[in-house]
Parts: sequence; structure tokens; C-alpha cells
Amino acid sequence: MVFFVYVKGMITEETFMKRSFPHISMSTDAQNEAKDTVFIGKKPIMAYVTSALIQLANNPQVVIKARGLSIGRAVDVAQIIARRTDNTGYSIGQVKIGSEQLQSLDGRSRNVSTIEIEVKKNA
Repeated sequence: MVFFVYVKGMITEETFMKRSFPHISMSTDAQNEAKDTVFIGKKPIMAYVTSALIQLANNPQVVIKARGLSIGRAVDVAQIIARRTDNTGYSIGQVKIGSEQLQSLDGRSRNVSTIEIEVKKNA
């Protein structure tokens, strides 16, 4: 599947892989999980830091999730929140690593690394 994206006067072509699970409507548990989760992509790092800090103002913890090449960016976001806002009392909790099996456009299965970093308020 190919998408054309308009970015600041340029049209770029991006290719996305299909997820290996069917589209199912979200349950209330999944909706609650989505409210305290920041999914890392290709935006500037400070956009994700700001989003996580806004969510931390309302929730006791936020989970930062990334996969593939965005894993390094997720670690940077968590470290910026924990170190630069040291006096406000945020810390890094559990870190989970794993992999997802995705189907590429040519039909082959691929393993993609994933990470989940929990950032929480100190008591």
C-alpha cells in the first residue's frame, strides 16, 4: 500500500506494511489504554515529549510505544522527560521489549522489534 503525503510544499511517497491482525472495534479497556499511550512515529521528538507531559498532567503514568526504527526516538523521549524534568518528579518504570510479526507488501512475514517504556510520576 503506497500513500502520498503532502509535507511543506513537497509530496513524498510512503509505504506502509499491513498489520497481521484483523480490524476489530476497540473495547473499553483498549480505549483506556490508548488514552495513556504515546505512539512514536516520524514527528520531531519534542512533539512526543509535549504530548506525554500533557497526558502525565492527567494520568499517573504514560506508556511510550514504538517499533522498528522509531525505538531510539522513544528512548530519547523517555529520557528527556525523566532527566530534563527531574525536579517535577517523573521517572522511568518498566521497559518491555518484544517483536511483532507483520506481513510485507510482497506477502512475506517479517519480525519488527517493539518497545514499551512506562513513564510515571514519583510519589
